[in-house]
Amino acid sequence: MLGYFFKRVLHGLPVILVVATLTFLILRMVPGGPFDRDKKLPPEILANIEAKYHLDKPVLEQYLHYLGQVLQGDLGPSYKYVGRNVSDILLETFPVSLTLGLCAALVTLCLGIPAGILAAAGRDTWLDRFFIFLATLGISLPSFVIGTLLILVFSHQLHWLPPALWEGPRHVLMPAFALGAGFAGYIARLTRSTLLDVMDQDFIRTARAKGLPESTIMLKHALINAASPVVSVMGPLTAGLVVGSFVIEYLFSIPGMGNYFITAVTNRDYPLIMGVTLVYAVLIVLANIVVDLIYMKLDPRVKLLDATGSAKRT
Repeated sequence: MLGYFFKRVLHGLPVILVVATLTFLILRMVPGGPFDRDKKLPPEILANIEAKYHLDKPVLEQYLHYLGQVLQGDLGPSYKYVGRNVSDILLETFPVSLTLGLCAALVTLCLGIPAGILAAAGRDTWLDRFFIFLATLGISLPSFVIGTLLILVFSHQLHWLPPALWEGPRHVLMPAFALGAGFAGYIARLTRSTLLDVMDQDFIRTARAKGLPESTIMLKHALINAASPVVSVMGPLTAGLVVGSFVIEYLFSIPGMGNYFITAVTNRDYPLIMGVTLVYAVLIVLANIVVDLIYMKLDPRVKLLDATGSAKRT
């Protein structure tokens, strides 16, 4: 298992390299530069600034210089936050985004899986239609719309929760729900469909013939066999929740990576954009590795491939 883990990590390194290369090239190909939005500078001063950040070099030389920095653990200085390195900014903001993303993932699981189970248990009844409606509504509504409604109701009208900032557990509830509600709808529909497929299989009919209670059949026999597709999507989904909460962080004034990333894109802060993108790529790779490991524990029929380092069903 440990050898498989390190093999998958090695296979993930080219993916991260490709992501870094494409992001670097796209940033250089887009018209404009990181200092075009500033007050027009004299040519001599602009040349000195570009020389300081190696922007006067050919693109290939800039790329090789950046790769050398990254391999040494240095993501470079921020162009807009003068005196601050990208590594320092990420170390300061990543724990906040990680906490928000994990709380949102918990909301996704706690809402999505029970809703999917209840919908499958009440197939073609009003209960099934009700949860399908809620799931579709959650998927259809953007997270910022859900967040705005939550602020309107629970902050401005009921005065139960703070509308913004990040100062305690009460500040986590609304942004985590707003971020995780839409994904909960997707997990609910996925859980329902996989459970319905499993409930039609022979071993479920055998369990019913033995007189087992329906709740035992659903929770002990069907759910464990229907969990694999949910686990498969939860890895990348959790990574997306951690790094993809830009709009929610901006809406709730949360000091995570989202605020910095939005301003970095606006200001063409190349090193900060690259840093956040690399964090996202690393999380995606690690999430997929963890998903494969959990997948093998859930389904004994899944074996390891010696050549490719991926998992297959036997």
